[in-house]
Amino acid sequence: MPNLGYIGLGDMGGGMVKRLLAAGRSVTGYNRTQSKAEPLIDMGMTWANSPREVTEASDIIFSMVTNTKAVQAITQGPDGILAGLTPGKIYVDMSTMSPDYSKELAAQVASETGALMLDAPVSGSTVTLEQGKATFMVGGDKLAYEKVRPVLLDIGPNVFHLGENGKAVAMKIAVNLSLAVQMLAFSEGVLLAEKSGISREQAVEVMVNSAIASPMVGYRGPFVLGHPEKAMFDCDMMQKDLNLAIELGQHLNVPLPTTATTNEYLSAARGMGLGHYDFSIIFDVLARMSGIDTGR
Repeated sequence: MPNLGYIGLGDMGGGMVKRLLAAGRSVTGYNRTQSKAEPLIDMGMTWANSPREVTEASDIIFSMVTNTKAVQAITQGPDGILAGLTPGKIYVDMSTMSPDYSKELAAQVASETGALMLDAPVSGSTVTLEQGKATFMVGGDKLAYEKVRPVLLDIGPNVFHLGENGKAVAMKIAVNLSLAVQMLAFSEGVLLAEKSGISREQAVEVMVNSAIASPMVGYRGPFVLGHPEKAMFDCDMMQKDLNLAIELGQHLNVPLPTTATTNEYLSAARGMGLGHYDFSIIFDVLARMSGIDTGR
């Protein structure tokens, strides 16, 4: 089996490494904060001191970081991923970033190192990842995809090749805008029921078992009864994705009215000091506007 590398060991990246280690894969990892990697090291992951060290030790290198700027930080410079890439290696970025930059980076990888790059963002949360239900979207060279696909299947059962570099990131942005828009619509429904005299608990129970229930509504809808202190996907991260969607929509002449509206509610959440919560906190924004104090 190929030697694997993973850069960015947050909740999602760390969860993927856990699944790879459980599948018997050899993984070398790096994270900006080493303490977050200690449980993975205890499970058998090999620690490296830089993205370059991970890349030099690996045949297939994965990364997942917060945004385009963070991808630039781990790929460029003397300790970056590009410095360790050589022909035959495959670099797979799982971050949600600018599709244009993803394409530029893939071209840079090919021209400067002779390696190949895929974009392979994941649809799902820490919950779906733990359940082994994550979905991967992949863009880039088809032969490189075929080499990486068995590794991705060790993490989740659904892997789709969508064509050239950048297309998978665009698909991820299209998916993520729907998450936020669904949450806003769900929140409207719960509040309408609540102000009609139905308890919030009853409204949530009915809605998560109704025709409108999606996997996201199923696991995130109950957050309106009590938001987790540790955000699954906070407002800053979701707003970053919605801004990417709005930018892409403007570039492609696709109107995104519900996305733009939902984005404003995330801005309101941050203005109310709620931005560190999971993006489902937009329920509380609507609740306050409706005259309901949620206590947050």
